[in-house]
Amino acid sequence: MNVTVLGAGGMGSAMAERLSESGHRVTIWDRNPDHLMSVSGSGVTAAAEPASAVTDASVVITMVTNGEAVHAVAERMLSAMRPDAVWVQASTVGAEWADRLRALADANGRTMLDAPVSGSTGPARNGKLSWLVAGPTSAVEAARPVLDALGERVLVVGSGQEANRLKLVVNTWMTAATVAMADALAACDRLGITRSSLLEVLDGGPLAMPYALQKAQLMTDGQFAAGFPVELALKDIRLTEQAEGQQPPLVHAVEERLQRAVDAGHARDDVAAVAAVD
Repeated sequence: MNVTVLGAGGMGSAMAERLSESGHRVTIWDRNPDHLMSVSGSGVTAAAEPASAVTDASVVITMVTNGEAVHAVAERMLSAMRPDAVWVQASTVGAEWADRLRALADANGRTMLDAPVSGSTGPARNGKLSWLVAGPTSAVEAARPVLDALGERVLVVGSGQEANRLKLVVNTWMTAATVAMADALAACDRLGITRSSLLEVLDGGPLAMPYALQKAQLMTDGQFAAGFPVELALKDIRLTEQAEGQQPPLVHAVEERLQRAVDAGHARDDVAAVAAVD
């Protein structure tokens, strides 16, 4: 299948390489040509413009930073897409932008799946993502070979823009759990308890959360190579607040912690870097 990935950041590059290795013919574009160098030699073809990138594609994936960026790319590529192609909008953009992007696709006579992913660059590279998908059933089935190549689960959660709304909730829970783990480890240090004792209690029991345990290891090692960068976690928390129309106390506390991490120079580090700030 001919597939185009628009956005060659960490996630887009990992997706493109995985799709190429799975037998798909992949074209990739990014507004920063330097990003394309990270996927050179992987059997992926680089394109100079979004419109030329999508001309022959059966499935087009957008994986860029935010709703405004997706909208700008979509305006340049939708009219060039094949009428029977499916646009898999995989960026986390929040409720308002998901609605606006659906309207833009409809205005151009193109089919869009609201389809953010749960998972970071490692799962993307290994085909272990979880897809949250909303849109027409026929479009889901048309895109399924691509979805299956990248993910181990395809969860259809609605027919409209429910997926991006659900993704905000998932990311809020995930980020709050990371902050909670950082504070639990700090409490161990203050109380004279070994961190390993806490992790032994959690691991394999009903309180186990593999994601949080993974972050605990990064925090203990002081290594914060980005899987899910702090700046993106902060963006998603703010999108959650915008969608809800209020600022629940826990979400507000998580936002403040993320902002302190950004202010301390950890914007592009993994969200586990919240452990490096009080």
